[in-house]
Amino acid sequence: MGVPQMAAVAVALAGCVTDLRSRRIPNVLTLGAAGVAFVYYLVTGGFTSLGWSAGGWAVGLLMFLPFFALRGIGGGDVKLMAALGAWLGPAATVWVALYAMVAGGPLALIVAFGSGYVKQAFTNVWGLLMFWRVAGLRPHPALTLEAPGGAPRLPYALPIAAGLAVALWLR
Repeated sequence: MGVPQMAAVAVALAGCVTDLRSRRIPNVLTLGAAGVAFVYYLVTGGFTSLGWSAGGWAVGLLMFLPFFALRGIGGGDVKLMAALGAWLGPAATVWVALYAMVAGGPLALIVAFGSGYVKQAFTNVWGLLMFWRVAGLRPHPALTLEAPGGAPRLPYALPIAAGLAVALWLR
């Protein structure tokens, strides 16, 4: 494993720790990691490598931005995915994001089962789908991260780290 992969693992693990402790992923971690990646690639490979790193950052941002716009994940999760993209480049970032999305489902079910929230979770998913069918694809006013209601939350840095682990393992 090279420097970029080790840096991505370190960033993902730090994101997991902060997300589990405070349910937040600080900007100093996400934006700082992306900035260090940009400098690393500029110094080691010039402007071409910097562009490749910026492309990975953009891919990570764009893949999770729709979920943020629908209020399904927090901004820190989006910035964490972008920071990992800055280290891994565009192609690997697509795979990390896809594997993270796949990991998120089972982890969300574990959280729902562990908190006794399964029935309500499925009711909410159905309500969200029906809302989108009628109102279009936009945030549901009562089913967002900000909405009160005691729904258990999955620290999404965990599925992101799992997606990273799978992507690195399969490469």
